Amino acid sequence: MSLFSLKDKIAVVTGGLGLLGKQHCIALAQAGATVVVGDLDGEACSRYAREFGGKSIGVTLNVNDRASLQAGLATIESQVGGIDVLINNAAINDMFENPVVAGEQSRLENYPEAMWRKMIDVNVTGVFLCSQVLGSSMAKRGKGSVVNIASTYGMVGPNQDLYKDKDGKQLFYKSPAYSASKGAVIALTRYLAAYWGRSGVRVNTLSPGGVENHQDEHFVHAYSEKTPLGRMAVPSDYQGAIVFLASDASAYMTGANLVVDGGWTTW
Repeated sequence: MSLFSLKDKIAVVTGGLGLLGKQHCIALAQAGATVVVGDLDGEACSRYAREFGGKSIGVTLNVNDRASLQAGLATIESQVGGIDVLINNAAINDMFENPVVAGEQSRLENYPEAMWRKMIDVNVTGVFLCSQVLGSSMAKRGKGSVVNIASTYGMVGPNQDLYKDKDGKQLFYKSPAYSASKGAVIALTRYLAAYWGRSGVRVNTLSPGGVENHQDEHFVHAYSEKTPLGRMAVPSDYQGAIVFLASDASAYMTGANLVVDGGWTTW
């Protein structure tokens, strides 16, 4: 099992305070890594990092601000050392303030350009900037593993029927920006894998399926019915995949997209 060990490794998780980000941090810490929790609220990151003990730290990381990333890198290198693992997890999803108009506002024909640009900026440009600043530091050292978090909706189109209520009313549509951004992450992964292959840095994608998180019971049932394993994921379902991709257990794997979706994309 030493192949899965992350002992003496420094692992950075962007969006480390999010639903899955926290689970990624737990998994990496349990595998022996010193975890760097990165998110917009640096103090909250530090509080969470203290739960892992050892040298784990929290840092302020704004994935859309190069200066923030450069400052974060300097802090990481001065406090714990060079980065060995980068989990590009930070991302956003659509939030419609008024549920009454969400159904119309989220339609392709009406989808706001500002929401499109914001999601592309965070979900794609954020991964690019983190790779450029934090990933490049790994390439200079000649080793490391980058894991970009995408989605099944970067591979297949959203099933819009899922977003209807029990009476058949369309509550909202899964946006074009989400699918486009996650598809771009998968493509960027392949680019980076090819670019950094000779530099000793592996780059892979993890594409999760839907995670149960206090959604409406009707939605959870509908999603589960369309999944071969018959349920939505729980947040901890991705811990094994994260450790696998971060560790030497996947030493000959780069440019790949690891799909962990309960079978959602098999039919």
